[in-house]
Amino acid sequence: MNFGAADSLQALGTTVRVLVTDGAVSAAAHEILRQEVEAIDLACSRFRADSDLACVNAAGGRTVAVSPLFLEAVEVGIRVARATGGLVDLTVGAALNSLGYDRDIEEVRRRRWARAGEGAVAAPGWRTVAVDRDAGEVRVAPGVELDLGASAKALAADRTASRIVRELGGGVLVNLGGDLAIAGFEPAAGWVVRVADDHEARPSAPGQSIRVRGGGLATSSTTVRRWNGAAGEVHHIVDPRTGESAKEVWRTVSVAAGSCVDANAASTAAIIEGESAPAWLERLGLPSRLVSVEDDVVALCGWPSEVAT
Repeated sequence: MNFGAADSLQALGTTVRVLVTDGAVSAAAHEILRQEVEAIDLACSRFRADSDLACVNAAGGRTVAVSPLFLEAVEVGIRVARATGGLVDLTVGAALNSLGYDRDIEEVRRRRWARAGEGAVAAPGWRTVAVDRDAGEVRVAPGVELDLGASAKALAADRTASRIVRELGGGVLVNLGGDLAIAGFEPAAGWVVRVADDHEARPSAPGQSIRVRGGGLATSSTTVRRWNGAAGEVHHIVDPRTGESAKEVWRTVSVAAGSCVDANAASTAAIIEGESAPAWLERLGLPSRLVSVEDDVVALCGWPSEVAT
């Protein structure tokens, strides 16, 4: 998604941006964004040994005391898994590692593949995760590894947007690598965003400009986070049932929902759902845009028409 000229920073392995309706609070909004993305990285990163997630994964089945933010992120991950029937599951960490995605994506692409012969690792499932909110503890079954990439970034977008409006007022659009959250007052014409395969795509790249007035919008794509695995090229959206990259029926799925978390859950699940994704999204009543690997576009449930920019 493109938002024209806007200050941005690199975090969570992607580009993050915030736009506000009141320019006088822009600096303060950017500081809140920085704080929130740093906090979610410390809580949920698979790639830093001091994160809550890394500590839980390394505990060998023992109970671990964790931060309130990580508790919230795990609870959101469980809710997403339940709502998607397990299509988006927080226990795919070992599957991603088996595919070679065990460090920052740029490092994965640069290194020589060193895991030939390892088989796919199906996700054990969200029921293997226990949360004790009163005690501030999380436990996963021995051998289970969490990955919150499908929901934690979207959670950070929702949290950032809500906090900016709460503390600074006005209206805000937060974009964390294509996960978008909107809160507060909006511009008269709404927020105009560009939906494309890659959130860093230029405005001239194939895609669609639409107006968004609130809630969340997320785009999941198999085209950006790709690398050479043991058996050929793979991507980061894992089918928990097989532990392998999801079959590529849809190149990109964009979904609008009441929150960024819900939008991201639906767009990711639709990629995994494959051929039956349009019917699944229609049952949910979520405005959606699906682009097939053959470049066919399917718009559902009142997805908006192109707007002039």
